[in-house]
Amino acid sequence: MDIFLEKIVKKQKNVLDFLIIIGIVLAAIILSYLLLILVPGFSTFLVVGVIYLAYWLITNRNIEFEYAVTNGDLDIDKIINQRKRKRIFSGNVKEFEVVARVNSDKYTNQIKQCKNVKDYSSNNKNAEVWFIYINKGEPTVILFEPTPKMVDSLFTFAPRVVYRY
Repeated sequence: MDIFLEKIVKKQKNVLDFLIIIGIVLAAIILSYLLLILVPGFSTFLVVGVIYLAYWLITNRNIEFEYAVTNGDLDIDKIINQRKRKRIFSGNVKEFEVVARVNSDKYTNQIKQCKNVKDYSSNNKNAEVWFIYINKGEPTVILFEPTPKMVDSLFTFAPRVVYRY
């Protein structure tokens, strides 16, 4: 019997996201003003194009992550503004070294100091964030927020790797 579980988490905007949005708005205002002065006859079409481009860039900051667990396989997709989906991670739990909570004793200094960290969590301080440590080639840490059923499903396929408690 196949086991399929999924969860979608929305990434919360941080200070950098807000600074980028402010920069896009300011650039659009300045560029529109310059177009109105420099190209008087054709400027309205260009200003509409600049406003649309600014809208498109700002809405690209709306990011969600979808986790899908199927028979021990974990797939993570990045969804941009509910219009574009891209697979950013796919792996089998048997290939992982450790799967545990970030606030557990399994999150050792070696894992904390890993250079290649992929954060696919919501950045919510109250969320229960888990990590996956993979040591094939370059050591990688993946941060995500699975449901308890997802963790139990992964535990079923690799009980020596997944630390539920």
